[in-house]
Amino acid sequence: MSGFSTARQKMVDGQVRTSDVTDARIIDAMLAVPREAFVPDSKRALAYLDLDLDVSEGGVVKRYLIKPAVMAKMLQAADISSTDRVLVVGCATGYAAAVVARFAGEVFATEGEPALADRAKAALAELGVANVTVGAAPAAKGDAADAPFDVIVLNGATEILPHELYEQLREGGRLVGVFALSQPQRAAIVTRAHGDCGHRPLFDAAAPVLPGLERLPAFVF
Repeated sequence: MSGFSTARQKMVDGQVRTSDVTDARIIDAMLAVPREAFVPDSKRALAYLDLDLDVSEGGVVKRYLIKPAVMAKMLQAADISSTDRVLVVGCATGYAAAVVARFAGEVFATEGEPALADRAKAALAELGVANVTVGAAPAAKGDAADAPFDVIVLNGATEILPHELYEQLREGGRLVGVFALSQPQRAAIVTRAHGDCGHRPLFDAAAPVLPGLERLPAFVF
């Protein structure tokens, strides 16, 4: 077993399974997808650590792959089926999209930094992932052209209620992400039913805020 394969197994055993992730599809996907393929060469040694990994390579806007356990727990809560159309928002270099693609029907991914979106496309193509479409778009805008979606996954946190994304859920659709509306931050699931969206907290979690989903600064007199 190679060094990265060993690290991948340790990540799943030590971070994912111990976080009450029991969905075999998610575990198998995270064992199969090489996370190191989605990080800069200079940071490959960090690929499987329990941290939000900066993959922006000195860019003006920092972009991250969120912690493996946080991502896995959110995906488990989303209860993605093999026929679901899934949107990954703020996909960075495409790791979360590659994992979801192992057990979803069709995956769309957006990234606000065009250079990173191109890197995501290249990494996914190199691994032969054929059911993911990547586009450059601001996080708050989602992908209205391909909506509606059964599931929307935020690869990061939001400090606002992303109403434009809610509108891209089909009836019964779910959005999962980390909501930094107050402290502590919490992962939550939003479900669309009868035209309204219900919000349910899942677990305490922290993640970097996605660009475009920041809270607007309050005006001070």
